[in-house]
Amino acid sequence: MAGHSKWNNIKRRKGAQDAKKGKIFMRHAKDIYMAAKQGGGDPSMNAALRTAIDKAKAANMPNDNIDRAIKKATGTLDGANYEEITYEGYGPGGVAIIVHVLTDNRNRAAAEIRHAFKKNAGNLGENGSVSFMFDRKGYIVILNEAGEIDEDELTLEAIEAGADDIIVEDGLYEIITAPENFEDVQTHMQEQGYELEEAEVTLIPQNFHAVSKEDEEKMLNLLDMLEEEEDVQDIHHNLKLEA
Repeated sequence: MAGHSKWNNIKRRKGAQDAKKGKIFMRHAKDIYMAAKQGGGDPSMNAALRTAIDKAKAANMPNDNIDRAIKKATGTLDGANYEEITYEGYGPGGVAIIVHVLTDNRNRAAAEIRHAFKKNAGNLGENGSVSFMFDRKGYIVILNEAGEIDEDELTLEAIEAGADDIIVEDGLYEIITAPENFEDVQTHMQEQGYELEEAEVTLIPQNFHAVSKEDEEKMLNLLDMLEEEEDVQDIHHNLKLEA
């Protein structure tokens, strides 16, 4: 996992995402809906729902919105039925891309994703065409911009809790875990007083792929276009962003 930081790719998108609160809240509502539908509406008994609620609250999503999403999923409130769809393909310069969609209209979602790829020199592929290039991992980010965190102490705490790897970069720590250990590590680090900037189970590229400046610009345009789509929940890619 050493090398280029996933956080470099994540933080690039923060400003644009945070400026679109309505869409962000809708995405969190869908995450909560699916987690509750699959594992029940009690967060104490459903780890995926707990994580979805924590992420929604971190984005300042109102509690009423959270409760409504859970009630829709558990049948106590009428609402749309969503399905999960995964699209895989290549962007400009051969960048691998995985797009997770949560939609109540499969045809609309397919048309939107296909259009975004085609317009930005990308190509959709079959399921499995790029997913083998990614590993499912727990991923936690702790910022250390003020330099107050003791690296050795944090490393020992994370390893004790079950972390697989720790990446130290300027001003931040990235903790990598097996998916099944994610919740234990997350809870332990929070109990030790660490503030988590990011915490999720996600797909992490096995290797990052550098492209020409021209292809990088096209790829960023493709990512921006996909981010605009309401049905898109998550985008994973292996683009190596140049500093």
